[in-house]
Amino acid sequence: MTAKGKTRKKPASNKSRIRPVPVSKMHPAWLKTLERIPGDGLKGQYFPKNVLGTLMHNKKTVGPFLEYWVGAKLDMGFSVREQELVILRMGYLYCCEYVWKHHVPVAEEFGVTEKEFAALKKSSISAVFPRRERALLVLTDEMVEHRTIRPAVWNRYKDVLSKSEWVDLIGLISQYVLFALTNNAMQVELEETLADIPGL
Repeated sequence: MTAKGKTRKKPASNKSRIRPVPVSKMHPAWLKTLERIPGDGLKGQYFPKNVLGTLMHNKKTVGPFLEYWVGAKLDMGFSVREQELVILRMGYLYCCEYVWKHHVPVAEEFGVTEKEFAALKKSSISAVFPRRERALLVLTDEMVEHRTIRPAVWNRYKDVLSKSEWVDLIGLISQYVLFALTNNAMQVELEETLADIPGL
């Protein structure tokens, strides 16, 4: 569901539909991969153990996915702040408390302000963001709502990103479609450590 002209409904907040695999059963190589995530917001007390434990039900795919996910974070053409703005917007558009709450500490660490957090939770993208960040957010909305980039939007922003950044943006959005749908459809429970993090 998107924020533009459609009703946004929060998913049911029942118990997880699939009990996560305990993190203690995570392969040491996977933990080493996760240590490379930029910043501290997804580590320690805010480690997203419930969603990762849900993905661990397929042990053949989770390892390669984690390597891709973390590697993309490190190597794509966007700063961590830019990535976090897109991720938070995805949390908002998919009405996913899990994605939103887990990424608030990361975004704070990389300079997102209270005013910007509030702007990310509004239906239209605020001019509070500079042109490049605003473009990333408008394009995120475009791809979620329309499943493509319409010609007028493409023409407006085609010169803002490089060719590789266009590919990176589509990849980043796709990653968080996976995370948002996993959390919403599986009703993944929020960890208790997130209780004091402001939600949607």
